[in-house]
Amino acid sequence: MSMLVERLRSLHTAGHAVAADMEDEASAFPSGTFRPAAVLAAITERERPGFLFIHRPSNMRSHPGQVAFPGGKIDGDETPVEAALREAWEELGIRESDVTVIGQSDLYRTGSGFAVTPVVAVVPPDIKLEPNPTEVAQWFEAPVDFVFNPANQQRKYKVWNGIERGYTEIMWQDHRIWGVTAGIIANLSKRIAWGDFGNG
Repeated sequence: MSMLVERLRSLHTAGHAVAADMEDEASAFPSGTFRPAAVLAAITERERPGFLFIHRPSNMRSHPGQVAFPGGKIDGDETPVEAALREAWEELGIRESDVTVIGQSDLYRTGSGFAVTPVVAVVPPDIKLEPNPTEVAQWFEAPVDFVFNPANQQRKYKVWNGIERGYTEIMWQDHRIWGVTAGIIANLSKRIAWGDFGNG
């Protein structure tokens, strides 16, 4: 077991054993009925580990052009882990054999009516990615220490349907990470004490 996997498992377990103030967009979805979905929060095993992100194509019906983790709806009797791994394969060609699952995190309920389970995992630094052009316009990697830093998680506000709603925005180089994806990152940063990564 690699040091990254070992420490992440330890931090993941410790962080999920205590109460934390998690945020989502449940109040923006009036019916209260959410469809299950999952995303793969894949961290590269390198000296400065990073999350893998994708840009959705601009012609997609749902969230066009936005930055996201690989993921989507949970089909049938799939578990969140199975769904996240399937979506990562379909979108980026990530093989299940290249993924070391660390664990699940808190549900993030979206304003569009999904209950998203983040699945934290580790992938090799030289993993071969084959983006599906119908689902992925491009992919990029952003350092975990950067996106987990509260100073880089800016709180913004916008009026939707006449109501002012808050959301998180993270700028990495020319990539704007916001909305659900940034919200999941902010929640994960409360569960995984990345500043303690090198300790213990």
